[in-house]
Amino acid sequence: MTSIKTQNLGYPRIGAKRELKRALERHWSGDASLEELEAEGARLRKLHWETQCDAGLTLIPSNDFSYYDQILDQTCLLGNVPARFGWDGGTVTPELYFRMARGGGAAAKTDGCCGGGTGEYACEMTKWFDTNYHYLVPEFDKTTVFRLSTTKVFDEYSEARALGIETVPVLVGPLTYLHLGKEKDQDGSFDRYDLLDGLLDGYVEILRRLAELGAGQVRFDEPALALDLGEAFANRYQKAYQRFAAEVPGIEIEVAVYFGELRGNLPTLLSLPVAGIHFDAVRGRKEVDTVIEGLAGSDKHLSLGLIDGRNIWKTDLKAALQLAKKAIHALGPDRVLLAPSCSLLHVPVRLASETELDPELVRWLAFADEKLAELSLLAAAAAGNREADAALLANEEDIFSRRRSERVCVPAVRARLAALREEQFTRHAPFETRRKQQIGKLNLPPVPTTTIGSFPQTKSIRDARAKFRRGEWTEAQYETFLRLSTSECVKWQEKVGLDVLVHGEFERNDMVEYFGEQLDGFAFTRFGWVQSYGSRCVKPPILFGDVSRPAPMTVDWARYAQSQTTRPMKGMLTGPVTILQWSFVRDDQPRRETAFQIALAIRDEVVDLEQAGLPIIQIDEAAIREGLPLRQSDRADYFDWAVRAFRLSASGVDDATQIHTHMCYSEFNDMLEAIVAMDADVITIENTRSDLDLLNAFADFAYPNEIGPGVYDIHSPRIPSSAEMLACLNRAATVIPADRLWANPDCGLKTRGWAEVEPALANMVEAVSAFRRQLAAR
Repeated sequence: MTSIKTQNLGYPRIGAKRELKRALERHWSGDASLEELEAEGARLRKLHWETQCDAGLTLIPSNDFSYYDQILDQTCLLGNVPARFGWDGGTVTPELYFRMARGGGAAAKTDGCCGGGTGEYACEMTKWFDTNYHYLVPEFDKTTVFRLSTTKVFDEYSEARALGIETVPVLVGPLTYLHLGKEKDQDGSFDRYDLLDGLLDGYVEILRRLAELGAGQVRFDEPALALDLGEAFANRYQKAYQRFAAEVPGIEIEVAVYFGELRGNLPTLLSLPVAGIHFDAVRGRKEVDTVIEGLAGSDKHLSLGLIDGRNIWKTDLKAALQLAKKAIHALGPDRVLLAPSCSLLHVPVRLASETELDPELVRWLAFADEKLAELSLLAAAAAGNREADAALLANEEDIFSRRRSERVCVPAVRARLAALREEQFTRHAPFETRRKQQIGKLNLPPVPTTTIGSFPQTKSIRDARAKFRRGEWTEAQYETFLRLSTSECVKWQEKVGLDVLVHGEFERNDMVEYFGEQLDGFAFTRFGWVQSYGSRCVKPPILFGDVSRPAPMTVDWARYAQSQTTRPMKGMLTGPVTILQWSFVRDDQPRRETAFQIALAIRDEVVDLEQAGLPIIQIDEAAIREGLPLRQSDRADYFDWAVRAFRLSASGVDDATQIHTHMCYSEFNDMLEAIVAMDADVITIENTRSDLDLLNAFADFAYPNEIGPGVYDIHSPRIPSSAEMLACLNRAATVIPADRLWANPDCGLKTRGWAEVEPALANMVEAVSAFRRQLAAR
């Protein structure tokens, strides 16, 4: 019997119970040495390699592990360290690595906010294609020189080999690395692709060193080939990979493309002088036949991504097997590998840990380890192993069970959706009319100060939540604790001088999970964690059925908070598109329909908050950019339903009620028309890490509504001075009219400690006071 090879593109690095997160945070707080952190990293890598060996995989990746982010790893490997970090040109140390990720440090100056000075502000962070993973953006300028400055990729390959495990080192490909970066020269005379020759020198050296260590294969991830690229890119790809083939012929290279279809980039990929390609057959299903035909006349292998690496639903193995057999028939069994569509970084580690999950739902799900088992089963079936038949039949029954479940389709929800009227998607009056009413109602000073919503989730908050969940506290005890925490937070905000207050969100575990727990159609895991960035992990809800709101979700806490102050209180909600994007979403109906179902549930909550006396309601759409299709031609439809979903959620209130939204860590240039169409009265955005690029985009577009550019980076532990934030406000006022400005942090404060939050917000209020004096003197 001929065997079929399998490979994995990447394994979740955080650990089944977030061991890496805890190790990182202990190290950052000074409670664990670097040696202890590195020992935990080595333990996790060994466990992950052994898990993949035990699953029967043919090819296992190395260098997919990271202490923070794989793009930052590549940046440090190449010695591409921004000048502001004062690098001496030697080895990039872990201390420098984490300063690039998090900013600050003893050497930090106080004039780095918004890129306005030379301070050690962290590297910009943004979304990894259309996922909820965040990468640190490479920076390029005329002085950029590449030289190998870390040994991580070499060390981890050798580490696995010492364990008796042969791996395939994986790196981000050179063109994707350049594409994901930003030019920092402001005069427009520099093109980062002018650096390609020097960058390729670095990649050639990497390949040579891996070959010297004994590596026979390397995989370069080039997901940029799933984007709209011009003819120049085809030439650059040819230049890069022809050079690799000529200068390092002793090592086989596979180019992996995932997250979307190839379309016009397919000829470029097929023509590269490489040993093989990996193709995402989940998101590129329509192109499978074309890819197979394109490879038929060559000797390249095809890694066919048949197991969804982005979602947690079981694979329809019957359908996947048909595609596998088609490829094997056309190319031969020796030239086909079966694989997940992309790295399993985006799914939780192990479903077997979820002993409290509804057994019916368990039948429908597969996490990383289960996906590896699916892969091995698929390979056995493709090889003609009849021992796989029983497992294939069980899989088919599980797929059918989900399709026929009454929990998935709820007639009442579908009837309400079908009865929607066009006027439900629109506020009563245009913005300028609403603005006059809101100014009269709120009576706020110029450049109002506020926060994005959450306040520190301290150890005492987490301990109280754990005691309640374990049954050690009664509901009354827990509620008393939360009320005291909320009241103290409100009083502190009054004391520091904020103009628009929030209740602090101490009762919430997560901005999506909290709502999903109170909505029908969602289920929850205990250990279903995935990495968002660094040590930040999220536990996405499982959106398995039609969505509705059985009862109010936030009204009691918002009403209580408003009773503690005479200042305006914001009601805090997560928007429908963000709930959709940050959940593991059902794949059995169009996302538009699911988004509208969520929007109706949020709309009901918005109306109830207004009736409870809340004058301002914030509907966060932090992930709306994340859902944007990778291809320009696919975006109009997405913009249509995403904007309409937000408007449906927000348009049930009176004109005098002010609607806010918040968006973070995104590139907005290509969706500003859609943001305007959302018609929020106020938008708050991440700003400080982007060198004002984001704010300039809003200014160039002449954004008509009010805007709160973040004046300090909450993802860094450094505390900016009032002078730094005043400089940020002054820069913002050069591109946005001062009477449309708000002042706020970049994002919510739940991940920070009070020791950081208190002085930072006090400095922000002081900076705004100084800015108001400047305005009065003009």
